Amino acid sequence: MIDDLWYKNGVFYCLSVGTYMDANGDGVGDFKGLLRRLDYLQGLGVTAIWLMPFQPSPGKDDGYDIADYYGVDPRYGSLGDFVEFTHGCRQRGMRVIIDLVVNHTSNAHPWFRDARSSPDSQYRDWYVWADKKPANAGKGMVFPGVQKSTWTRDKEAGAWYFHRFYDFQPDLNTSNPHVQAEILKIMGFWIQLGVSGFRMDAVPFVIATKGAKVRNPVEQYDMLRSFREFLQWRQGNAIILAEANVLPETDMEYFGDDGDRMHMMFNFHVNQHLFYALASADSRPLARALQATKPRPATAQWGLFLRNHDELDLGRLSKAQREVVFKNFGPDKNMQLYDRGIRRRLAPMLGGDRRRLELAYSLMCTLPGTPVIRYGDEIGMGDNLDLPERNCARTPMQWSTEPHAGFTESDRPCAPVIDKGPYGYEHINVAKQRRDPNSMLNWTERIIRMRKEVPEIGWGDFKVIAARDPAVLVMRYDWRNNSVLFVHNLDEKPREVSFAVGLPGDAGKLLVNLLSEDHSKANERGKHTLMLEAYAYRWYRVGGLDYLLKRSDIDTDAAGKTSHPA
Repeated sequence: MIDDLWYKNGVFYCLSVGTYMDANGDGVGDFKGLLRRLDYLQGLGVTAIWLMPFQPSPGKDDGYDIADYYGVDPRYGSLGDFVEFTHGCRQRGMRVIIDLVVNHTSNAHPWFRDARSSPDSQYRDWYVWADKKPANAGKGMVFPGVQKSTWTRDKEAGAWYFHRFYDFQPDLNTSNPHVQAEILKIMGFWIQLGVSGFRMDAVPFVIATKGAKVRNPVEQYDMLRSFREFLQWRQGNAIILAEANVLPETDMEYFGDDGDRMHMMFNFHVNQHLFYALASADSRPLARALQATKPRPATAQWGLFLRNHDELDLGRLSKAQREVVFKNFGPDKNMQLYDRGIRRRLAPMLGGDRRRLELAYSLMCTLPGTPVIRYGDEIGMGDNLDLPERNCARTPMQWSTEPHAGFTESDRPCAPVIDKGPYGYEHINVAKQRRDPNSMLNWTERIIRMRKEVPEIGWGDFKVIAARDPAVLVMRYDWRNNSVLFVHNLDEKPREVSFAVGLPGDAGKLLVNLLSEDHSKANERGKHTLMLEAYAYRWYRVGGLDYLLKRSDIDTDAAGKTSHPA
Protein backbone atom coordinates (compact mmCIF):
# COMPACT_ATOMS: atom_id res chain seq x y z
CA MET A 1 0.00 0.00 0.00
CA ILE A 2 2.80 2.45 0.87
CA ASP A 3 4.47 1.77 -2.47
CA ASP A 4 1.18 2.33 -4.29
CA LEU A 5 0.48 5.60 -2.49
CA TRP A 6 3.70 7.16 -3.74
CA TYR A 7 2.28 10.66 -3.51
CA LYS A 8 1.92 10.51 0.30
CA ASN A 9 5.58 10.99 1.12
CA GLY A 10 7.23 12.35 -2.03
CA VAL A 11 8.45 15.72 -3.27
CA PHE A 12 6.85 17.20 -6.40
CA TYR A 13 8.63 19.66 -8.71
CA CYS A 14 6.68 21.99 -11.01
CA LEU A 15 8.25 23.18 -14.25
CA SER A 16 7.44 24.52 -17.68
CA VAL A 17 9.16 22.71 -20.55
CA GLY A 18 9.52 26.01 -22.39
CA THR A 19 11.50 27.71 -19.61
CA TYR A 20 13.70 24.89 -18.33
CA MET A 21 16.31 24.13 -21.03
CA ASP A 22 16.59 24.45 -24.79
CA ALA A 23 18.65 21.65 -26.36
CA ASN A 24 18.26 22.82 -29.95
CA GLY A 25 19.36 26.40 -29.50
CA ASP A 26 16.19 27.80 -31.04
CA GLY A 27 15.25 29.78 -27.95
CA VAL A 28 12.42 27.50 -26.83
CA GLY A 29 12.82 24.84 -24.15
CA ASP A 30 12.19 21.28 -25.27
CA PHE A 31 11.99 17.69 -24.06
CA LYS A 32 15.50 16.86 -25.29
CA GLY A 33 16.86 19.59 -23.05
CA LEU A 34 14.65 18.54 -20.17
CA LEU A 35 15.84 14.94 -20.50
CA ARG A 36 19.41 16.15 -20.07
CA ARG A 37 18.52 17.82 -16.77
CA LEU A 38 16.89 14.78 -15.15
CA ASP A 39 20.07 13.89 -13.27
CA TYR A 40 19.92 17.30 -11.63
CA LEU A 41 16.35 16.68 -10.49
CA GLN A 42 17.21 13.19 -9.31
CA GLY A 43 20.09 14.60 -7.27
CA LEU A 44 17.80 17.23 -5.79
CA GLY A 45 15.58 14.46 -4.43
CA VAL A 46 12.53 15.04 -6.63
CA THR A 47 10.15 12.05 -6.82
CA ALA A 48 7.56 13.45 -9.24
CA ILE A 49 7.74 16.10 -11.98
CA TRP A 50 4.64 18.17 -12.74
CA LEU A 51 4.74 19.53 -16.30
CA MET A 52 2.78 22.60 -17.27
CA PRO A 53 1.03 22.44 -20.70
CA PHE A 54 3.21 21.47 -23.65
CA GLN A 55 0.50 20.59 -26.19
CA PRO A 56 0.06 22.59 -29.43
CA SER A 57 -1.23 26.06 -28.58
CA PRO A 58 -1.32 29.61 -29.94
CA GLY A 59 0.51 30.49 -26.72
CA LYS A 60 -1.71 33.36 -25.64
CA ASP A 61 -1.96 31.99 -22.08
CA ASP A 62 1.37 30.22 -21.61
CA GLY A 63 -0.02 27.03 -23.17
CA TYR A 64 -3.26 26.87 -21.19
CA ASP A 65 -5.09 27.68 -24.44
CA ILE A 66 -4.73 24.18 -25.88
CA ALA A 67 -5.44 23.57 -29.58
CA ASP A 68 -4.75 19.81 -29.64
CA TYR A 69 -4.93 17.51 -26.62
CA TYR A 70 -3.15 14.63 -28.37
CA GLY A 71 0.08 16.25 -29.48
CA VAL A 72 3.25 18.07 -28.50
CA ASP A 73 3.89 21.63 -29.58
CA PRO A 74 6.62 21.41 -32.27
CA ARG A 75 8.64 24.01 -30.35
CA TYR A 76 9.05 21.45 -27.55
CA GLY A 77 9.70 18.39 -29.71
CA SER A 78 7.62 15.39 -30.74
CA LEU A 79 5.61 12.64 -29.09
CA GLY A 80 8.70 10.49 -29.46
CA ASP A 81 10.73 13.03 -27.48
CA PHE A 82 8.04 13.02 -24.80
CA VAL A 83 8.12 9.23 -24.49
CA GLU A 84 11.93 9.32 -24.21
CA PHE A 85 11.50 11.85 -21.41
CA THR A 86 8.99 9.74 -19.45
CA HIS A 87 11.23 6.70 -19.96
CA GLY A 88 14.19 8.67 -18.59
CA CYS A 89 12.16 9.66 -15.54
CA ARG A 90 11.13 6.06 -14.92
CA GLN A 91 14.77 4.95 -15.15
CA ARG A 92 15.63 7.42 -12.39
CA GLY A 93 12.73 6.53 -10.13
CA MET A 94 10.74 9.68 -10.87
CA ARG A 95 7.14 9.93 -11.99
CA VAL A 96 5.52 12.44 -14.33
CA ILE A 97 2.21 14.21 -13.92
CA ILE A 98 0.94 16.64 -16.54
CA ASP A 99 -1.61 19.43 -16.62
CA LEU A 100 -5.10 18.33 -17.62
CA VAL A 101 -6.68 21.53 -18.95
CA VAL A 102 -10.24 20.55 -19.85
CA ASN A 103 -12.35 23.44 -18.59
CA HIS A 104 -11.73 25.26 -21.87
CA THR A 105 -9.89 25.02 -25.17
CA SER A 106 -8.25 27.56 -27.42
CA ASN A 107 -10.59 29.25 -29.88
CA ALA A 108 -8.16 27.85 -32.48
CA HIS A 109 -9.04 24.27 -31.52
CA PRO A 110 -10.67 22.30 -34.39
CA TRP A 111 -13.62 21.51 -32.11
CA PHE A 112 -14.44 25.19 -31.63
CA ARG A 113 -13.79 26.08 -35.27
CA ASP A 114 -16.27 23.38 -36.27
CA ALA A 115 -18.74 24.37 -33.55
CA ARG A 116 -18.88 28.01 -34.64
CA SER A 117 -19.39 27.05 -38.31
CA SER A 118 -22.97 25.80 -37.94
CA PRO A 119 -25.70 25.26 -35.33
CA ASP A 120 -25.88 21.71 -36.67
CA SER A 121 -22.20 20.97 -36.03
CA GLN A 122 -21.56 17.82 -33.97
CA TYR A 123 -19.34 19.98 -31.76
CA ARG A 124 -21.86 22.79 -31.24
CA ASP A 125 -23.00 21.43 -27.89
CA TRP A 126 -19.42 20.83 -26.80
CA TYR A 127 -19.37 24.54 -25.92
CA VAL A 128 -21.77 26.86 -24.09
CA TRP A 129 -23.80 29.26 -26.26
CA ALA A 130 -26.46 31.95 -25.93
CA ASP A 131 -28.48 33.77 -28.60
CA LYS A 132 -28.09 37.10 -26.82
CA LYS A 133 -25.73 38.50 -24.24
CA PRO A 134 -26.72 37.10 -20.80
CA ALA A 135 -27.53 39.57 -18.05
CA ASN A 136 -24.79 38.18 -15.79
CA ALA A 137 -22.00 38.52 -18.37
CA GLY A 138 -20.18 41.04 -16.19
CA LYS A 139 -19.83 38.65 -13.24
CA GLY A 140 -17.64 35.68 -12.39
CA MET A 141 -14.47 36.70 -14.24
CA VAL A 142 -11.35 34.79 -13.22
CA PHE A 143 -9.11 37.75 -14.14
CA PRO A 144 -10.85 40.89 -12.84
CA GLY A 145 -9.23 44.11 -14.00
CA VAL A 146 -7.98 42.36 -17.16
CA GLN A 147 -11.04 40.41 -18.27
CA LYS A 148 -14.24 42.43 -18.85
CA SER A 149 -16.83 39.73 -19.47
CA THR A 150 -17.52 36.00 -19.33
CA TRP A 151 -19.47 36.05 -22.61
CA THR A 152 -18.19 37.06 -26.06
CA ARG A 153 -20.09 37.29 -29.34
CA ASP A 154 -18.71 35.22 -32.20
CA LYS A 155 -19.55 36.72 -35.59
CA GLU A 156 -19.22 33.46 -37.47
CA ALA A 157 -21.48 31.58 -35.08
CA GLY A 158 -23.90 34.47 -34.72
CA ALA A 159 -24.09 33.68 -31.01
CA TRP A 160 -22.42 34.37 -27.67
CA TYR A 161 -20.05 31.84 -26.10
CA PHE A 162 -19.15 31.43 -22.44
CA HIS A 163 -15.61 31.69 -21.09
CA ARG A 164 -14.62 31.80 -17.44
CA PHE A 165 -11.11 32.77 -18.46
CA TYR A 166 -9.89 34.89 -21.41
CA ASP A 167 -12.11 35.42 -24.46
CA PHE A 168 -9.81 33.21 -26.55
CA GLN A 169 -10.53 30.28 -24.19
CA PRO A 170 -14.15 29.16 -24.75
CA ASP A 171 -15.43 26.88 -22.00
CA LEU A 172 -16.21 23.29 -22.81
CA ASN A 173 -19.70 22.10 -21.93
CA THR A 174 -18.42 19.55 -19.44
CA SER A 175 -21.98 18.44 -18.60
CA ASN A 176 -22.15 16.95 -22.10
CA PRO A 177 -21.51 13.16 -21.87
CA HIS A 178 -19.57 13.29 -25.15
CA VAL A 179 -17.19 15.88 -23.66
CA GLN A 180 -16.76 13.75 -20.55
CA ALA A 181 -15.98 10.72 -22.68
CA GLU A 182 -13.36 12.75 -24.58
CA ILE A 183 -11.74 13.79 -21.29
CA LEU A 184 -11.33 10.13 -20.39
CA LYS A 185 -9.76 9.45 -23.80
CA ILE A 186 -7.28 12.27 -23.21
CA MET A 187 -6.33 10.82 -19.84
CA GLY A 188 -5.99 7.33 -21.30
CA PHE A 189 -3.80 8.58 -24.15
CA TRP A 190 -1.19 10.19 -21.90
CA ILE A 191 -1.27 7.35 -19.37
CA GLN A 192 -0.32 5.05 -22.25
CA LEU A 193 2.71 7.27 -22.97
CA GLY A 194 4.14 6.98 -19.46
CA VAL A 195 2.30 9.59 -17.39
CA SER A 196 1.54 8.72 -13.74
CA GLY A 197 -1.19 11.26 -13.17
CA PHE A 198 -2.64 14.67 -13.82
CA ARG A 199 -2.84 18.05 -12.21
CA MET A 200 -6.41 18.96 -13.13
CA ASP A 201 -6.72 22.65 -13.85
CA ALA A 202 -9.62 24.74 -12.46
CA VAL A 203 -11.58 21.77 -11.11
CA PRO A 204 -14.50 23.75 -9.59
CA PHE A 205 -15.19 25.24 -13.04
CA VAL A 206 -14.83 21.88 -14.78
CA ILE A 207 -17.58 20.29 -12.68
CA ALA A 208 -19.88 23.34 -12.41
CA THR A 209 -23.06 23.67 -14.44
CA LYS A 210 -22.77 26.30 -17.18
CA GLY A 211 -25.18 28.27 -19.31
CA ALA A 212 -26.96 31.57 -19.87
CA LYS A 213 -29.71 30.60 -17.44
CA VAL A 214 -27.35 29.34 -14.71
CA ARG A 215 -27.21 32.02 -12.03
CA ASN A 216 -25.86 29.84 -9.23
CA PRO A 217 -23.63 27.10 -10.68
CA VAL A 218 -23.96 23.66 -9.10
CA GLU A 219 -20.90 21.43 -8.75
CA GLN A 220 -21.40 17.96 -10.26
CA TYR A 221 -19.14 16.03 -7.87
CA ASP A 222 -20.04 12.64 -9.33
CA MET A 223 -18.03 13.66 -12.37
CA LEU A 224 -14.90 13.48 -10.21
CA ARG A 225 -15.67 9.89 -9.30
CA SER A 226 -15.98 8.92 -12.95
CA PHE A 227 -12.55 10.44 -13.66
CA ARG A 228 -11.09 8.56 -10.69
CA GLU A 229 -12.68 5.25 -11.66
CA PHE A 230 -11.34 5.46 -15.20
CA LEU A 231 -7.85 6.33 -14.02
CA GLN A 232 -7.71 3.50 -11.48
CA TRP A 233 -8.95 1.08 -14.11
CA ARG A 234 -6.27 2.10 -16.60
CA GLN A 235 -3.40 2.42 -14.10
CA GLY A 236 -4.04 1.56 -10.48
CA ASN A 237 -1.42 3.83 -8.90
CA ALA A 238 -1.96 6.94 -11.05
CA ILE A 239 -3.33 10.06 -9.37
CA ILE A 240 -5.28 13.26 -9.96
CA LEU A 241 -4.03 16.39 -8.19
CA ALA A 242 -6.84 18.93 -8.12
CA GLU A 243 -6.45 22.69 -8.39
CA ALA A 244 -9.48 23.66 -6.31
CA ASN A 245 -9.32 26.89 -4.34
CA VAL A 246 -12.38 26.13 -2.23
CA LEU A 247 -13.49 26.58 1.38
CA PRO A 248 -12.58 23.85 3.90
CA GLU A 249 -16.19 22.74 4.36
CA THR A 250 -16.19 21.71 0.69
CA ASP A 251 -12.94 19.72 0.75
CA MET A 252 -14.54 16.34 1.39
CA GLU A 253 -16.79 16.81 -1.64
CA TYR A 254 -13.65 16.80 -3.77
CA PHE A 255 -11.89 13.97 -1.93
CA GLY A 256 -15.06 11.93 -1.48
CA ASP A 257 -16.09 10.61 1.92
CA ASP A 258 -14.72 7.20 0.95
CA GLY A 259 -11.70 8.61 -0.87
CA ASP A 260 -13.25 7.80 -4.23
CA ARG A 261 -12.77 11.16 -5.99
CA MET A 262 -9.59 13.27 -6.09
CA HIS A 263 -6.39 11.70 -4.75
CA MET A 264 -4.78 15.05 -3.95
CA MET A 265 -5.71 18.73 -3.67
CA PHE A 266 -3.60 21.83 -3.35
CA ASN A 267 -4.19 23.35 0.07
CA PHE A 268 -4.87 26.96 -0.90
CA HIS A 269 -6.47 27.67 2.46
CA VAL A 270 -3.29 26.81 4.35
CA ASN A 271 -1.11 28.50 1.71
CA GLN A 272 -2.80 31.87 2.17
CA HIS A 273 -2.71 31.70 5.96
CA LEU A 274 0.92 30.57 5.80
CA PHE A 275 1.85 33.80 4.04
CA TYR A 276 -0.15 35.78 6.56
CA ALA A 277 1.79 34.01 9.33
CA LEU A 278 5.08 34.90 7.64
CA ALA A 279 3.98 38.51 7.22
CA SER A 280 2.53 39.02 10.70
CA ALA A 281 4.56 36.62 12.89
CA ASP A 282 1.22 35.26 14.11
CA SER A 283 0.80 31.48 13.83
CA ARG A 284 -2.76 31.31 15.23
CA PRO A 285 -4.71 31.78 11.96
CA LEU A 286 -2.38 29.24 10.32
CA ALA A 287 -3.07 26.75 13.11
CA ARG A 288 -6.81 27.25 12.62
CA ALA A 289 -6.42 26.73 8.86
CA LEU A 290 -4.53 23.49 9.50
CA GLN A 291 -7.29 22.29 11.80
CA ALA A 292 -10.01 23.29 9.31
CA THR A 293 -8.38 21.26 6.53
CA LYS A 294 -7.45 18.28 8.70
CA PRO A 295 -10.33 16.01 7.60
CA ARG A 296 -9.41 13.89 4.59
CA PRO A 297 -9.66 10.22 3.63
CA ALA A 298 -6.75 7.95 4.57
CA THR A 299 -5.77 7.51 0.91
CA ALA A 300 -5.96 11.24 0.09
CA GLN A 301 -3.25 13.84 0.46
CA TRP A 302 -2.75 17.60 0.44
CA GLY A 303 -0.30 19.31 -1.89
CA LEU A 304 1.61 21.95 0.08
CA PHE A 305 3.26 24.80 -1.80
CA LEU A 306 4.68 28.26 -1.30
CA ARG A 307 4.62 29.76 -4.78
CA ASN A 308 3.40 28.39 -8.09
CA HIS A 309 3.14 29.64 -11.68
CA ASP A 310 0.13 31.85 -10.86
CA GLU A 311 -0.25 34.83 -8.56
CA LEU A 312 -0.31 34.35 -4.79
CA ASP A 313 -4.09 34.39 -4.32
CA LEU A 314 -5.10 36.02 -1.01
CA GLY A 315 -8.85 35.93 -1.60
CA ARG A 316 -9.55 33.69 1.42
CA LEU A 317 -8.01 36.13 3.90
CA SER A 318 -9.92 38.92 5.59
CA LYS A 319 -9.39 42.40 4.19
CA ALA A 320 -7.20 43.35 7.16
CA GLN A 321 -5.10 40.19 6.82
CA ARG A 322 -4.75 40.73 3.07
CA GLU A 323 -3.47 44.26 3.63
CA VAL A 324 -0.82 42.97 6.03
CA VAL A 325 0.47 40.53 3.38
CA PHE A 326 0.35 43.20 0.65
CA LYS A 327 2.26 45.64 2.84
CA ASN A 328 5.03 43.16 3.64
CA PHE A 329 5.37 41.19 0.40
CA GLY A 330 3.86 43.27 -2.42
CA PRO A 331 3.48 46.93 -1.42
CA ASP A 332 3.63 48.38 -4.96
CA LYS A 333 0.62 48.18 -7.25
CA ASN A 334 2.88 46.73 -9.92
CA MET A 335 3.49 43.75 -7.64
CA GLN A 336 -0.22 43.01 -7.24
CA LEU A 337 -2.61 41.32 -9.66
CA TYR A 338 -6.36 40.82 -10.21
CA ASP A 339 -7.20 42.80 -7.05
CA ARG A 340 -6.52 39.73 -4.94
CA GLY A 341 -2.93 38.54 -5.22
CA ILE A 342 0.80 39.11 -5.52
CA ARG A 343 2.65 38.22 -8.73
CA ARG A 344 6.15 37.81 -7.30
CA ARG A 345 8.52 34.92 -6.75
CA LEU A 346 9.29 33.82 -3.20
CA ALA A 347 12.86 35.13 -2.84
CA PRO A 348 12.15 38.80 -3.69
CA MET A 349 8.96 38.65 -1.61
CA LEU A 350 11.07 37.74 1.40
CA GLY A 351 13.70 40.37 0.59
CA GLY A 352 16.28 37.74 -0.33
CA ASP A 353 16.70 37.02 3.40
CA ARG A 354 18.18 33.52 3.59
CA ARG A 355 16.83 33.03 7.13
CA ARG A 356 13.27 33.73 6.02
CA LEU A 357 13.61 31.57 2.91
CA GLU A 358 14.77 28.61 4.98
CA LEU A 359 11.97 29.21 7.48
CA ALA A 360 9.37 29.25 4.69
CA TYR A 361 10.68 26.04 3.13
CA SER A 362 10.98 24.37 6.52
CA LEU A 363 7.32 25.21 7.15
CA MET A 364 6.24 23.89 3.75
CA CYS A 365 8.13 20.63 4.28
CA THR A 366 6.72 20.06 7.78
CA LEU A 367 3.07 20.98 7.32
CA PRO A 368 0.70 18.05 6.64
CA GLY A 369 0.97 17.14 2.97
CA THR A 370 3.35 16.61 0.08
CA PRO A 371 5.75 19.49 -0.73
CA VAL A 372 5.47 20.96 -4.23
CA ILE A 373 8.46 23.08 -5.31
CA ARG A 374 8.41 25.56 -8.18
CA TYR A 375 11.33 25.37 -10.58
CA GLY A 376 14.05 27.88 -9.71
CA ASP A 377 12.89 28.43 -6.15
CA GLU A 378 15.50 25.94 -4.95
CA ILE A 379 18.16 28.49 -5.94
CA GLY A 380 16.16 31.60 -4.96
CA MET A 381 15.34 32.90 -8.45
CA GLY A 382 13.78 36.34 -8.77
CA ASP A 383 11.15 37.90 -11.01
CA ASN A 384 10.93 40.47 -13.79
CA LEU A 385 8.11 42.87 -12.99
CA ASP A 386 8.45 44.51 -16.41
CA LEU A 387 6.77 41.44 -17.94
CA PRO A 388 2.95 41.41 -18.03
CA GLU A 389 0.68 39.69 -15.52
CA ARG A 390 1.96 36.27 -14.42
CA ASN A 391 4.82 36.16 -16.94
CA CYS A 392 7.02 38.09 -14.50
CA ALA A 393 7.61 34.87 -12.53
CA ARG A 394 7.89 32.56 -15.56
CA THR A 395 11.40 33.46 -16.74
CA PRO A 396 13.93 30.86 -17.99
CA MET A 397 15.78 28.67 -15.49
CA GLN A 398 19.19 30.07 -14.53
CA TRP A 399 21.74 27.30 -14.98
CA SER A 400 25.09 29.06 -15.21
CA THR A 401 26.96 32.26 -16.07
CA GLU A 402 26.96 31.30 -19.75
CA PRO A 403 24.99 33.59 -22.12
CA HIS A 404 21.25 33.48 -21.41
CA ALA A 405 22.03 31.65 -18.15
CA GLY A 406 22.91 28.46 -20.02
CA PHE A 407 19.26 28.04 -21.02
CA THR A 408 19.84 28.37 -24.76
CA GLU A 409 22.45 29.17 -27.40
CA SER A 410 19.90 31.18 -29.32
CA ASP A 411 20.01 34.97 -29.33
CA ARG A 412 16.25 35.01 -28.76
CA PRO A 413 15.14 33.00 -25.73
CA CYS A 414 11.41 32.36 -25.30
CA ALA A 415 11.32 34.97 -22.53
CA PRO A 416 13.95 37.41 -21.27
CA VAL A 417 16.39 35.85 -18.83
CA ILE A 418 16.84 37.92 -15.66
CA ASP A 419 20.22 39.55 -16.25
CA LYS A 420 20.20 42.58 -13.95
CA GLY A 421 20.18 43.24 -10.23
CA PRO A 422 20.78 40.85 -7.33
CA TYR A 423 18.68 38.11 -8.96
CA GLY A 424 20.48 38.25 -12.31
CA TYR A 425 21.78 34.95 -13.61
CA GLU A 426 25.42 35.88 -13.00
CA HIS A 427 24.64 35.96 -9.28
CA ILE A 428 21.89 33.34 -8.99
CA ASN A 429 22.49 30.11 -10.92
CA VAL A 430 22.74 26.36 -10.39
CA ALA A 431 26.43 25.97 -11.29
CA LYS A 432 27.58 28.57 -8.78
CA GLN A 433 25.42 27.22 -5.99
CA ARG A 434 26.36 23.62 -6.68
CA ARG A 435 29.99 24.54 -5.83
CA ASP A 436 29.01 26.27 -2.59
CA PRO A 437 28.25 23.83 0.25
CA ASN A 438 26.30 26.55 2.08
CA SER A 439 24.18 27.61 -0.89
CA MET A 440 20.39 27.65 -1.02
CA LEU A 441 20.48 24.80 -3.53
CA ASN A 442 22.52 22.50 -1.31
CA TRP A 443 20.42 23.42 1.72
CA THR A 444 17.27 22.56 -0.25
CA GLU A 445 18.73 19.21 -1.29
CA ARG A 446 19.52 18.36 2.33
CA ILE A 447 16.10 19.42 3.60
CA ILE A 448 14.37 17.33 0.91
CA ARG A 449 16.45 14.31 1.90
CA MET A 450 15.50 14.79 5.55
CA ARG A 451 11.84 15.34 4.67
CA LYS A 452 11.77 11.93 2.98
CA GLU A 453 13.17 10.39 6.18
CA VAL A 454 10.19 11.53 8.26
CA PRO A 455 7.20 9.65 6.78
CA GLU A 456 5.20 10.64 9.85
CA ILE A 457 4.37 13.92 8.06
CA GLY A 458 2.90 12.17 5.05
CA TRP A 459 1.20 9.30 6.85
CA GLY A 460 0.62 10.34 10.45
CA ASP A 461 -1.79 12.45 12.47
CA PHE A 462 -0.75 15.89 13.67
CA LYS A 463 -1.37 18.03 16.73
CA VAL A 464 -0.61 21.72 17.21
CA ILE A 465 0.97 22.11 20.65
CA ALA A 466 0.27 25.22 22.71
CA ALA A 467 3.40 27.36 23.01
CA ARG A 468 1.76 30.44 24.59
CA ASP A 469 3.53 32.62 22.06
CA PRO A 470 1.69 33.43 18.80
CA ALA A 471 5.00 33.84 16.98
CA VAL A 472 5.96 30.20 17.60
CA LEU A 473 4.34 27.20 15.90
CA VAL A 474 4.92 23.78 17.49
CA MET A 475 3.56 20.65 15.78
CA ARG A 476 3.83 16.96 16.57
CA TYR A 477 3.16 14.03 14.20
CA ASP A 478 2.47 10.47 15.34
CA TRP A 479 2.60 7.33 13.19
CA ARG A 480 3.20 3.68 14.02
CA ASN A 481 4.67 4.23 17.47
CA ASN A 482 6.97 7.00 16.19
CA SER A 483 6.71 10.77 16.69
CA VAL A 484 8.42 13.85 15.27
CA LEU A 485 8.11 17.44 16.44
CA PHE A 486 8.76 20.73 14.64
CA VAL A 487 9.20 24.23 16.03
CA HIS A 488 9.19 27.47 14.02
CA ASN A 489 9.77 31.05 15.16
CA LEU A 490 7.99 33.36 12.73
CA ASP A 491 9.34 36.55 14.28
CA GLU A 492 12.39 38.65 13.46
CA LYS A 493 13.24 38.65 17.19
CA PRO A 494 14.57 35.74 19.28
CA ARG A 495 12.04 33.84 21.34
CA GLU A 496 12.21 31.59 24.40
CA VAL A 497 9.46 29.00 24.49
CA SER A 498 8.46 26.20 26.89
CA PHE A 499 6.14 23.33 26.08
CA ALA A 500 5.34 19.71 26.86
CA VAL A 501 5.48 17.19 24.03
CA GLY A 502 2.14 15.74 25.15
CA LEU A 503 2.97 12.02 25.06
CA PRO A 504 2.43 9.69 28.03
CA GLY A 505 5.22 8.62 30.40
CA ASP A 506 8.79 9.35 29.41
CA ALA A 507 8.08 9.19 25.67
CA GLY A 508 8.61 12.91 25.18
CA LYS A 509 11.56 13.34 27.53
CA LEU A 510 14.21 13.50 24.79
CA LEU A 511 14.07 15.49 21.53
CA VAL A 512 16.83 14.58 19.07
CA ASN A 513 17.58 17.40 16.60
CA LEU A 514 17.63 16.04 13.05
CA LEU A 515 19.47 19.03 11.57
CA SER A 516 22.15 19.79 14.18
CA GLU A 517 23.59 18.64 17.52
CA ASP A 518 21.26 20.93 19.48
CA HIS A 519 19.14 18.30 21.28
CA SER A 520 16.71 18.95 24.12
CA LYS A 521 15.89 17.16 27.39
CA ALA A 522 12.75 17.88 29.37
CA ASN A 523 12.95 19.19 32.93
CA GLU A 524 11.50 17.40 35.94
CA ARG A 525 8.03 18.72 35.04
CA GLY A 526 8.30 17.21 31.57
CA LYS A 527 8.71 20.54 29.75
CA HIS A 528 11.25 21.52 27.11
CA THR A 529 12.63 25.06 27.04
CA LEU A 530 14.09 26.28 23.76
CA MET A 531 15.88 29.49 22.87
CA LEU A 532 15.00 30.27 19.27
CA GLU A 533 16.92 32.80 17.22
CA ALA A 534 15.12 35.03 14.72
CA TYR A 535 13.29 32.97 12.04
CA ALA A 536 14.55 29.76 13.66
CA TYR A 537 13.31 26.26 12.92
CA ARG A 538 13.92 22.95 14.68
CA TRP A 539 13.23 19.41 13.45
CA TYR A 540 13.15 16.87 16.28
CA ARG A 541 12.62 13.16 16.51
CA VAL A 542 10.89 12.31 19.76
CA GLY A 543 12.94 9.74 21.72
CA GLY A 544 16.15 8.19 20.48
CA LEU A 545 17.40 7.38 17.01
CA ASP A 546 16.38 3.76 17.49
CA TYR A 547 12.93 4.79 16.26
CA LEU A 548 13.04 2.37 13.32
CA LEU A 549 13.35 -0.52 15.77
CA LYS A 550 10.27 0.77 17.57
CA ARG A 551 8.14 1.37 14.48
CA SER A 552 5.09 -0.89 14.59
CA ASP A 553 3.31 -2.60 11.72
CA ILE A 554 0.00 -1.05 12.73
CA ASP A 555 -0.99 2.41 13.84
CA THR A 556 -2.73 3.45 17.04
CA ASP A 557 -4.43 6.69 18.03
CA ALA A 558 -3.91 8.66 21.25
CA ALA A 559 -6.36 6.37 23.07
CA GLY A 560 -4.45 3.26 22.02
CA LYS A 561 -7.06 2.15 19.50
CA THR A 562 -5.61 0.32 16.49
CA SER A 563 -6.42 1.22 12.92
CA HIS A 564 -6.12 -0.52 9.58
CA PRO A 565 -2.45 -1.16 8.64
CA ALA A 566 -2.87 0.91 5.45
